[in-house]
Amino acid sequence: MAKLIFSCAGASAAQYAATPTLLFRLIVTEGLGERVDTIALRCQIRIEPHKRKYSADEARRLHDLFGDTDRWAETVKPIQLATVSVMVPAFTAQTEVDLEVPCTYDLEVASGRYLHGLDDGTIPLLLLFSGTVFTTANGGLRVEPIPWSSEASYRMPVSVWQDVVNEHFPNSAWLRCSRETLDALSAFKAARALPTWDATLAALLAGEQARATGEPPGGPGGTTGTTDTGGTL
Repeated sequence: MAKLIFSCAGASAAQYAATPTLLFRLIVTEGLGERVDTIALRCQIRIEPHKRKYSADEARRLHDLFGDTDRWAETVKPIQLATVSVMVPAFTAQTEVDLEVPCTYDLEVASGRYLHGLDDGTIPLLLLFSGTVFTTANGGLRVEPIPWSSEASYRMPVSVWQDVVNEHFPNSAWLRCSRETLDALSAFKAARALPTWDATLAALLAGEQARATGEPPGGPGGTTGTTDTGGTL
């Protein structure tokens, strides 16, 4: 029976990918000297947020995910990042293979919200492996499962995730809303001749801040131009 050992040598942003994609460099070692014909490999990747420290700004951004910091011992749990597959070609002793991991920047997905909230440092990841190993023994094909205990840990730099996002969405983020909310935003945007969705949200935030402070939108001097941010949806 083949004895496989897995490790991760690094991660980077996949170049020229159509969607945001992480590229993990896996090292697969066969410890008994047997030749491996191929491996149908599956990998489940989990984020282990309890294995790193957080700044005050990061804790504030992660509040809606984990709650108050005094409860983090109970609320901070592993987060699923992805489950992907790859075919490992024939090798003896050791080989390296790239594992492509498509990523989402949807901030309603727990992994996206978590990663968006980090400034720097590393992201503790746990890679859990399963699948099927194909070898040749006594002139015949031998098929073996990969033990469920096969795993590897890797601390991915936050900068790698930021590179992935900035490659496709520089200085941007994605938010999902209902059609009713989108229709209301569209009406607000059109009525005030706002040029972009970013300007539309900024106008709504300015109007809300003005109501909270009792000041006219735009500050103590009132608004400028024709934009009225005091309306409601």
